[in-house]
Amino acid sequence: MDGIYFSCADVTSLSPHGFWLQCGEEELYLPFVEFPVFEHATIAQICRVKCVSTGRVYWPELDVDLTLEAIRNPMAYPRDSINYDC
Repeated sequence: MDGIYFSCADVTSLSPHGFWLQCGEEELYLPFVEFPVFEHATIAQICRVKCVSTGRVYWPELDVDLTLEAIRNPMAYPRDSINYDC
């Protein structure tokens, strides 16, 4: 995914169960049970996140592209509707 990236996303904490992502003023939790693509990723792969717009984040090494809305409400977005092309 090429383009302009906004530096608004940072991983602030990791645990065996998931990680916290700071996006602007908002901090979001991504549990591995809801986002299994991250469960076996390295810490470096998880921490290399980019904002591709004000409402989207992208992990280039994992080729994972998520909207903030999908992170906020994972039950509203079936796993097969999320871009997990890794």
